[in-house]
Amino acid sequence: MLAWIMSDDELEGFLILRALEEPITEDELDAAAEQSGAVLQELRDEGVDIRWVESEVLRNEDERITGTFCHYQAEDEAAVEEHAERAGLPTTRIDRRGQPLEGE
Repeated sequence: MLAWIMSDDELEGFLILRALEEPITEDELDAAAEQSGAVLQELRDEGVDIRWVESEVLRNEDERITGTFCHYQAEDEAAVEEHAERAGLPTTRIDRRGQPLEGE
């Protein structure tokens, strides 16, 4: 089955805060990223238009990972929520991405 794919201009931008209850290691982050990628591919294979753009890693004073801010493009918020649920990733908050601020 061929799915209609939206252009980047047609997709909505979403920012997701993933705050972790307990800090994790680099290896655990890598495993989560691998699972996330596999679920993204599954969703696209099912005709859901969703793309990962980038993520910023949050660390505490011990350099342990306490969460991430992730930027996705998707057809709707439900696609972002489905991805997180299937991948077993926390979603502390999901917001639509606004225009970036300009300045120094």
